[in-house]
Amino acid sequence: MYWCRSGKRLKFVLAGGCMLVFCLQACKPGITEKPRFFDIKAYFTSDTAKLNRLNPFVQKTVIHNGISENQKVKIGDWGRELGLFIGADINKPALANSYTVVDNGDFLIYKAKYPELKMREMLIKRENGKVKWILIYNKTKTFLYQTTEKLSYFPDSLYLIEKDQKVKLMGNNHYSIEGVIVK
Repeated sequence: MYWCRSGKRLKFVLAGGCMLVFCLQACKPGITEKPRFFDIKAYFTSDTAKLNRLNPFVQKTVIHNGISENQKVKIGDWGRELGLFIGADINKPALANSYTVVDNGDFLIYKAKYPELKMREMLIKRENGKVKWILIYNKTKTFLYQTTEKLSYFPDSLYLIEKDQKVKLMGNNHYSIEGVIVK
């Protein structure tokens, strides 16, 4: 009977050992890869942190279907305000071969290879290694709606979001948000 009890113990020891090996395997530090494309997410995470810290006034103009409203405001959460820019991140493993890249030093241009990709084109102007401006063109098309977006960002001075929506049975909408950072 002793061997029967030790057999149960052996099963528990083996099961515990296997769990320990799997747990230790999961605790390996993550392997970080250098982003394949311009790291738009890291760029805007850094920039929004700076803007949150500086907390500048913004002369903000919102236009919806021709009706305009303009106010001088403080933005409480720059990450949310510039969320569409952050959402244009193409450094995902599934997108590794989805964009053509042209880099001539001053300009960095990404173009989608496939029509179903939301981020269609991104242009980045650099001078002396610093980003001068970023333009992003997005397009989404389904059976029910079509959306196009043009996102423009000029660090420390201006951002512009232009969006057109065409929704079946609901009609068309045009939105424009312009934020001029007051210095």
